[in-house]
Amino acid sequence: MRALLAALALLWAMPLAAQLETTAEPAATPTPVQTIAATQDAGDDERIAERISGIFAELPAFAAVEVAVSEGVVSLTGTVPKPSDIARAEAIVNRVTGVVTVENGLERDLSLSADSAGISSLAERWNSFVRMLPLIAAALGVWLVIAAIGYLIAGLGRLWKRVAPNNFLAELIASAIRFVFVVGGLVVALDMIGATALLGAVLGGAGVIGIALGFAMRDTIENYVASLMLSLRQPFRANDWVRIDTFDGRVIRLTSRATVLMTLDGNHLRIPNGQVFRAVILNYTRNPQRRFEFDLGVDADDDARAARQLGRDTLAGLEFVLADPPPEARIMEVGDSNVVIRFLGWIDQRETDWWKAQSQAIPAVKQALEDAGFGLPEPIYRLRFDPRSASVPFATEASAVADTAAPEKPRPVQTIAAAQADEDVRPSDEIAAMVEEERRTGGEQETDLLDPSRPVE
Repeated sequence: MRALLAALALLWAMPLAAQLETTAEPAATPTPVQTIAATQDAGDDERIAERISGIFAELPAFAAVEVAVSEGVVSLTGTVPKPSDIARAEAIVNRVTGVVTVENGLERDLSLSADSAGISSLAERWNSFVRMLPLIAAALGVWLVIAAIGYLIAGLGRLWKRVAPNNFLAELIASAIRFVFVVGGLVVALDMIGATALLGAVLGGAGVIGIALGFAMRDTIENYVASLMLSLRQPFRANDWVRIDTFDGRVIRLTSRATVLMTLDGNHLRIPNGQVFRAVILNYTRNPQRRFEFDLGVDADDDARAARQLGRDTLAGLEFVLADPPPEARIMEVGDSNVVIRFLGWIDQRETDWWKAQSQAIPAVKQALEDAGFGLPEPIYRLRFDPRSASVPFATEASAVADTAAPEKPRPVQTIAAAQADEDVRPSDEIAAMVEEERRTGGEQETDLLDPSRPVE
């Protein structure tokens, strides 16, 4: 029975073992181990020593190495120029047939003799540099020739001014051409002397430095690019009256760094071009027609439509107000004690000053309304006094009547025609004349990027 059970177990185990053999990974091939012979022939140590010494004699780095062999064990003593030569000597010895092991006693030569590694390396570098001097001179000559060609091409100022829309962009193109030729000549020169690795390191370092400078000089670069874009767009002309953000003034010039304005007070104002490029620019000069407006309030009991008509007719009667577009009057709101009417009129800025026109129109309309019997009430405030807290006695009724009966001073009456004759409404050109004088004398040494031959965007 036991024999039968053993036979069944063997039959069951055989397919399982076969399956394991097919699924298991193949075993790694064992590395052969070099055996050491039990005996050594006579003269083997001498032959090994002669072979190693002959190999070292052909290598200058191992000229000071001494070799001793006993029973296949090689002992190395002496000095070598570099630390890497120690491992290199041991690797060479292990490749010689019959060597059992190596006792490596080599050390690096740290002396300052003429044959030391440092002095020899320096001498080799100097000799190599001297031999390369003709090649370096040729490479330098090629670099100078390529750079000179770039400067000659960039010097064709008339060509670039004809191609570019303005002088600023022409100078930028010329600078870019010079830069490309100088860098290209440097690349060719370094390739001639086999220093392309140095070139890669220099360009990589220059890229990192460029990124750092880009972050550090972000505002300056943004301002420079904005100057380029403004010179292409031409958003205004010289002597235009503009508002840039909250700054008002007449344009003197557009430079590569800032826009120079003369304020209406006669002061110079420099706004960085980066801010100008991002700002909302309001140009008062582009359209010769300009509208002025003002508000007047008539009594709530008066006819507001009649007041509107009278105001329109009064504005139309002023010589400096244009008939097309016609003057207008609009009821804006009903206040506590009045109706607010907004009067609007157009003028030609080439013949009429905007401020003077508005200063003439307001009293003209006001006088016309008052002469027609319309009331222009002031705000009415009702005050309540408590007698218990009053520090002075109230005025008696008799004194109040006396005060009201006091005669009013006569107000001067002036007609609209007389008001027009009192003041000249022609444009004030003192600031414009200052700007022209500034541009003529050339107070700024920078190039003006405003080009009157190009259209205003």
